[in-house]
Amino acid sequence: MRKKQILLHDYFAQWIEVYKDGAVRERTLDKYWLSHRHLQEIAPDLKLVDTTRLEYQQILNTFAKTHEKATVMDFHHQLKAMLLDAYDEGYIQKDPTRKIVVKGKEPSEKKAKYLNECELKLLLRHLDLSTFPNFDWMILLIAKTGLRFSEALGLTKEDIDLEQQTINVNKTWDYKSYTGSFKPTKNVSSVRKVPIDWKLAMQLNQVIQDLPNGEPIFAQKRVFNSTVNNLLKKHCEELNIPVISVHGLRHTHASLLLFAGVSIASVAKRLGHADMTTTQQTYLHIIQELENKDNTKIMQHLATL
Repeated sequence: MRKKQILLHDYFAQWIEVYKDGAVRERTLDKYWLSHRHLQEIAPDLKLVDTTRLEYQQILNTFAKTHEKATVMDFHHQLKAMLLDAYDEGYIQKDPTRKIVVKGKEPSEKKAKYLNECELKLLLRHLDLSTFPNFDWMILLIAKTGLRFSEALGLTKEDIDLEQQTINVNKTWDYKSYTGSFKPTKNVSSVRKVPIDWKLAMQLNQVIQDLPNGEPIFAQKRVFNSTVNNLLKKHCEELNIPVISVHGLRHTHASLLLFAGVSIASVAKRLGHADMTTTQQTYLHIIQELENKDNTKIMQHLATL
C-alpha cells in the first residue's frame, strides 16, 4: 500500500503485528489491539499522512470523553510509540504527538479490592455448595487458595492431592477463546503446590471422586469472567458487604495472610508471584499498616527499658 493511502488504524495494526506480536505478553498485546479498535472507531477514515497534531489531539479528546485520564495516558503512549516510528520511517513529516494535552474523566470512586475476615466468613457461609461443581464452589476455592481465575478453571481432578492436602497448579484454562483449552501458567513461578486446610480438603473429598480424569472441573462449558463476578456481586449485595470481583478474592486471601503475620515471601510463593517485589507493590498499603503497628509495639517495648 502506498504511503499516502495507508489509513492510520491500518498502519497501527501493521505496527502491532510487526513490533509487538511475540515481543510482549499476551495480556499486553490484547491491550494494544483494544487501542486499535478504539482508534478505528474514532478515526476510521483518517490517513496516516494526514495525522496532524490537531487531528491527533481530537482523537485523544474524543477518547477522553468516556475514559479516565490514566486510561487516556496509556492510549496516548501506545499511539505515540507507533507515530514516532512512522515519523522515523518517513510516513509523516512532523511528530503529531508533540505538546499534546492529555485529558480524561475524573477517577471514579474506587471499589473495595478485598474483604476483611468477618466479611469473608459471611460470604463463605452464604455460598450454595449443595451441587458440585458450580461457581459457588469456585468462589470458595479461590478464597481459600488465592488462585488466579484462569488457574482455578484449569484445575482437573488429578491436581487435587487430598492425601497431601495440596492443589497442584500446573496449567490454566484459556477462557477468553471461543472453544477454551488448557494453556501454560502465567510464568514459571506460577507452577506451584498450594497447601489447603483440612476443612477444604474434606469438602473436596466428598465431591471430586466421581469426576472424569483430565477434564477441567469448572470449565465444563464456555465460562465468562463476568458470570462469576456477577454471582459474587449478588452474594455481596445480599450480605450488605463491599462488592468485590473474583480477582478481589485473591487480594482478600493475600491480605488476610499478611494481617495474620504470614511472611511476604510465603505469600508471594503461595500466589505464584515471580518475586517478592510484585507482592510488596501490590499490598504496599497493608505492609505499611503492619509496619505502623510494629512501630507502636517497638516504642512501647523500648519505653519499658
